[in-house]
Amino acid sequence: MPIRKRGTAAAAAMFLAGLTMLSAVPAHGTPAATTRPEPAAREGGPPAVSRPQAGGMPGGTIESSPAANATPGTHSVVPGNTLWDIAQHTLGSALRWDTVYSLNRQTIEDAARRHGYASSDRGHWIFPGTMLSLPGHEPAPTQQSSRFESAPCPTTYGTLKGTRCGFLVVPENRSRPTGRTLRLAVALVRSASPAPHPDPIVFLTGGPGADALGNIEELTEAGINRDRDLVVLSQRGTLSSQRPLTCPEIDEFYAERVHLLYDAPSTGDRYARAAARCHERLTAQGDDPAAYNTSENAADVADLRRVLGIREWNVLSHSYGTQLALVYMRMFPDGVRSVTVDGVVPPSVATPGWTWSSMREAFDNIVGACADQPSCRRRYPDIGTTFLRMVRELEARPVTTHVTVPQVGRVKVVLDGGALLNWTVRASHAPADFPLAVDELAHGHPERIAGQWASAWLPGSQGMFAHGMSLSVWCSEWVPFETPAEQLAKGMRAFPELPRSVLAQAPQLPFLRQACQAWNVPKAPDSVRSVTRSSIPTLAISGSFDAQTGAQWGRYVARTLSRSTVVTLAGVAHGTFDHPCGAKVITSFYDDPDRPDTRCVSSVNPVPFVIGSEGVGAS
Repeated sequence: MPIRKRGTAAAAAMFLAGLTMLSAVPAHGTPAATTRPEPAAREGGPPAVSRPQAGGMPGGTIESSPAANATPGTHSVVPGNTLWDIAQHTLGSALRWDTVYSLNRQTIEDAARRHGYASSDRGHWIFPGTMLSLPGHEPAPTQQSSRFESAPCPTTYGTLKGTRCGFLVVPENRSRPTGRTLRLAVALVRSASPAPHPDPIVFLTGGPGADALGNIEELTEAGINRDRDLVVLSQRGTLSSQRPLTCPEIDEFYAERVHLLYDAPSTGDRYARAAARCHERLTAQGDDPAAYNTSENAADVADLRRVLGIREWNVLSHSYGTQLALVYMRMFPDGVRSVTVDGVVPPSVATPGWTWSSMREAFDNIVGACADQPSCRRRYPDIGTTFLRMVRELEARPVTTHVTVPQVGRVKVVLDGGALLNWTVRASHAPADFPLAVDELAHGHPERIAGQWASAWLPGSQGMFAHGMSLSVWCSEWVPFETPAEQLAKGMRAFPELPRSVLAQAPQLPFLRQACQAWNVPKAPDSVRSVTRSSIPTLAISGSFDAQTGAQWGRYVARTLSRSTVVTLAGVAHGTFDHPCGAKVITSFYDDPDRPDTRCVSSVNPVPFVIGSEGVGAS
């Protein structure tokens, strides 16, 4: 989650998420049953793909396969089939894959066991020759069609001038045609130009779980709506939409955590209990956490363009919104003129352990920027080494101090190695005093870092951020695709200098596996890891200080986007769209997607670091 507009309650809520990446498609868009799941990409290299294990060919769809139907109302699986494809071409909606699986559960599971699998992984493994019954052969319940209903604009973030609002009404779970619907808040922001271009911009924010309506002010102040209307969708489960998956139980835990050891198992137990209480409350009121995922989100975006009657639009996405955008442009490419991904989360690699690479990249770039500024280099010649030493020392001997937090008062803060390492995320957004703060800590004065750490979690913005949406995505689309050993190995590669107790907890996502056990949503199909390959013009823009979604991941996704432009802004953290140069590049990209104006990029440099007096803070 981005730390944006740090003085606002909305920004505090975003930071509470830990990441604005910070995708469980209930639609089984899985690879063919004959193919092992595609592992996450190696850092700096293409995805490693296992070879097929069972008979048949990987990939493919029904169109590219031999005739599959044996008798009306049935389908004989052929090489290349997936439940996603079968549902799409026989029932008219890929998101009804679960209906096919439920009707044929025993048949599919028996076939998986005959082929040596303990289970089909909920229909991920299907095998040629398996005869499936099709629910579409019988009269199927009518899917309630999505629609737009006008309504007054919410006032949560102040008066929205030049804006009309309403709700996108969509099914909560598209695999259950007669189930209940959701009302997703939509703001239609007029262009600043009296004669805007006909293709608007739709904004997809991050979290997962941030409310996009909270970004309207910074979007308009940055001039994103300079000559195009702006469409802002409050994603399912977020604050302005019906049935937000907010978790005050988790907000309260985060407020308590500043007093606790960050890396202690007992702290993880408290987090898991908070997640369990929230899950119990939401499910008791009828919410279905499994329906809040990236593929349903992508279908919502596609429905929104259709019901608004927009022939073609441009996508602006940030953080987790980039994961959503990459899935959206793969699933629903029609009507997408161009896409900006700002702070990139590639669906093919996103896991808890994936976050380590971004933390290291940002850390090295901040330390390197200090070395490039003569005054910083002279005053803090070994600041990177000092920081890593302090992480080790605090992990062995945590420090307790007290600081004054605005609107809260005197607060007890405990700093261990994990807390200090994760403080780097906050520091990346306001890096000017990073060397000074680390130097003070090394000389026995932790107050500056402790105050910044506590202020990131207090006073909080309880009830604003949809932690339940975060958990529904992370627990189905990230956590199941990486073992604890793999997660730890990524930490050890990124920071071999740090102790195992620090490396055991992924940056910003400590004890997520324990929380996911309490959240209890099914694993997403392996197709959630699919690489997006597209010729839609795409701008991948990042900041070199981004400790949440490192600039390397913009370059990574661009390799399979044939009309892509990659831009990195030096010294900018997570989110570039409200940076003057970032906004200029983005708006020029929409004007000319193949030739954006990037001339300002070379003039962007990290801010000068604050230089403390010699001996300041010395004991």
